[in-house]
Amino acid sequence: MTETLLPKTYEFAATEEKWLGRWRAEHSFAANMTEGRPAFSIVIPPPNVTGVLHMGHALNNTLQDILTRYHRMKGDNTLWLPGTDHAGIATQNVVERQLRTEGKNKNDLGRDAFIERIWQWRREKGGAIVEQLKKLGASCDWQRERFTMDEGLSKAVRQVFVQLYKEGLIYKGDYIVNRCPSCQTALSDDEVEFEERDGKLYYIRYPLADGSGELVVATTRPETMLGDTAVAVHPDDERYRAFVGKEVTLPIAGRAIKVIADTAVELGFGTGALKVTPSHDRNDYEMGKRHNLSFMKVMDDRGFMNENAGEYQGLDRFACREKIVADLRADGFLVKIEDYKHAVGACYRCHTVIEPATSRQWFVAMRVLADEAKAAVEDGRVRLHPKSWRANFFGWMNNIRDWCISRQIWWGHRIPSWDCQDCGERIVEMADPSRCPHCGSAQIVQEEDVLDTWFSSALWPFSTMGWPEKTKELTMFYPTSVLVTSFDILFFWVARMMMMGLHFMGEPPFTDVYLHALVRDKDGRKMSKSLGNGIDPLDVMASYGADAMRFTLTALAAQGREIRLDLERIEGYKHFINKIWNAARFAHMHLADCDEHIREVADNPGQLPMAYRWILSRAEATAEVVRGAYDNFLFNEAAQAGYQFIWTEFCDWYLEWIKADLFSADDEVKATAKGVLLTVLETILHLTHPIIPFVTEEIWSVLPGKRSLLMTAPFPEPRPSWRDAQAEEEMAVVIEAISGLRAIRSENDIHPSAKLTALVLCPGEAKRAVLTANGKRIADLARLESLSIAASGDKPEKSASFVGLGLEIFVPLQGLVDVAAELVKNEKELVRVEEKLAQVRKKLGNDNFLAKAQAEVVAKERDKLAELEARLALLISAGDRLQKMR
Repeated sequence: MTETLLPKTYEFAATEEKWLGRWRAEHSFAANMTEGRPAFSIVIPPPNVTGVLHMGHALNNTLQDILTRYHRMKGDNTLWLPGTDHAGIATQNVVERQLRTEGKNKNDLGRDAFIERIWQWRREKGGAIVEQLKKLGASCDWQRERFTMDEGLSKAVRQVFVQLYKEGLIYKGDYIVNRCPSCQTALSDDEVEFEERDGKLYYIRYPLADGSGELVVATTRPETMLGDTAVAVHPDDERYRAFVGKEVTLPIAGRAIKVIADTAVELGFGTGALKVTPSHDRNDYEMGKRHNLSFMKVMDDRGFMNENAGEYQGLDRFACREKIVADLRADGFLVKIEDYKHAVGACYRCHTVIEPATSRQWFVAMRVLADEAKAAVEDGRVRLHPKSWRANFFGWMNNIRDWCISRQIWWGHRIPSWDCQDCGERIVEMADPSRCPHCGSAQIVQEEDVLDTWFSSALWPFSTMGWPEKTKELTMFYPTSVLVTSFDILFFWVARMMMMGLHFMGEPPFTDVYLHALVRDKDGRKMSKSLGNGIDPLDVMASYGADAMRFTLTALAAQGREIRLDLERIEGYKHFINKIWNAARFAHMHLADCDEHIREVADNPGQLPMAYRWILSRAEATAEVVRGAYDNFLFNEAAQAGYQFIWTEFCDWYLEWIKADLFSADDEVKATAKGVLLTVLETILHLTHPIIPFVTEEIWSVLPGKRSLLMTAPFPEPRPSWRDAQAEEEMAVVIEAISGLRAIRSENDIHPSAKLTALVLCPGEAKRAVLTANGKRIADLARLESLSIAASGDKPEKSASFVGLGLEIFVPLQGLVDVAAELVKNEKELVRVEEKLAQVRKKLGNDNFLAKAQAEVVAKERDKLAELEARLALLISAGDRLQKMR
């Protein structure tokens, strides 16, 4: 028994601190590895070590925590493995900015000292996001936390690199890659974000070398023309057939270049004649290979023009563009300039416009690996949720390019390749060489580049469990059960993990992949600093509590839909948390002095009164929905089912119904009420704990009996004996009657304390018997002075009515409502609403307003229109009712 009553107000901050401390002290999140039990495992998408918690993290980790807590309560061996990513480019940028404030750069320190400086930063400031995830309630096994640069993972990275190299799936070669001039490194295709931008299309004359005419080409990047080695036209373009094979003179440079025919030329772009710059355009690169053109780079890695740019050497690429355009105009080569909207690629990290350029880089040959991953989805070994992402996945797999894995930075896994300076031998082995194994020379030099961050992340599901060693963790928890992540890294990360897992483990790294949507603002816009529409989860937790935020995100997480978040929704679900608290507090006042064995009355529900059988049946029905929702990643359905049951059925109906029994003089009646109340409250706590762990753990801890933690208490097994269709049908009739009586009171503006007389006509014998048996409780809850129930009868004069579920309700209003006065009041309000409605309709019918007003302003006006139209309909309906009562 417990005598400690719950406080009047739910203090979420103190509660969260209390349970975080206790869970941590008792190692409650540690994974069990008990033989014979099912295993459930999930690896956290490792946040960048530089990161701070944003709403995307909050959503992603809430959903993972729900699954983890659910399976832990089911008794599964449950592992949620946490960790962080070293985030090569991002972390190096942070420390380089730090150095700039000291008037230094990385070259002043040298490579080794700079890397040590990053490690120092990581020890002092990195990983703040881990502590923030703990505040969210993330029940990871924090003792197993990993880092993509730790010793074990570094060993796995080297093993994979060496093996893929020896299999011929990693190679070094010249290819055109995406380069970020700001980060000064190559980027894979996935690390380039394309966005529509306003640009210019420049039309330039290329005169034929023999003076017999000219070709006009269109380009968005005139600065690259200095590297042109051909002009291309489509072989079917009759306008240019006579030009193919001739030479044109490259303006400004004065070089002669060929006119070639290639089917890759878009007939509808510009003039149909295309300048070909193989070293600075992906399509031109392929064309250059096909036609054996020369390759000329005219920019360096920083985006400045190089020695091949002649007089433009040293200019930034955009400054060069302006000067070249001016020179073309002065020399008569510029025909015209048009405004042109087109997709421009930018670095995903710093948003600098990328520059395609030929370079010698390291690549993973993807075709074989991609086919294995594609087959795993096709044959169902990996299931994508929602299924609509399968088409995108297959499209990407079918059109995949080799993966550029080398980065020109210092922070990361340095590529384990050495070149002999004497004989040219390349050495790639697990151990660092001291001499060339081919010629014995000590003049060997290691590759300067590091591996793409996503290379180590691709190994995450098995490297974090100890691979390449054969560990107990791998035996029990690999493949993992599910991956929960945002759809925007399906190709960055998910597909690559599948490739590596299949190739090195022989099995996919997970069975299910749940791809959740992005969190946007209430108007559907991406949250960003520039728009000022971001919602900080740390601020939300400080103001509303972690449970309110978690429940909001879960309730909005419908598969395939974007999540539109605003503080009003969070405020609303905070009220829901308080509703649970207040209901539990009421229950606890009656349960504090009880023995836990009182719940045994629910073991034989068939002997209980109708309302008790009803609430147990509804509890089991809700448990079925919640259980199925958790099992099938339908998180919002679990939240909605819990919300509906708790707020409406448990709080609004059941608690009100049993108050008389809880205060009954009959000890047996009182004990039954308490026993079922405890049983249902415990069920509520079990079902909702995975979503709202803090408030449920606190309530659980004060209930009767000696209790372990709720987070390790068994999740309710199916209890078919609780289902009772008859009780649900009977209670539905009673609820309908009470709701109808309350509706009459509300619609006619009758004071809540006024006692009413009611007549219920119900021709159905069974329903009438239910109403008669529960007449006193109906009268009490509807605040009736008297209630008559009959099979048929005459409608009382001047009465309001309600019809529903095979019954008619009549309440005489004589002396309760001044019909004439109410009609006057109704008419005045009707006129006022119609005037406002006319104003809003006029505004929304104004094309000028719709064109110039901000989207949110227009949306508010449309909401106002809907509200006024609904209000008008209610007033008309009320007027009709009043007229009938005259």
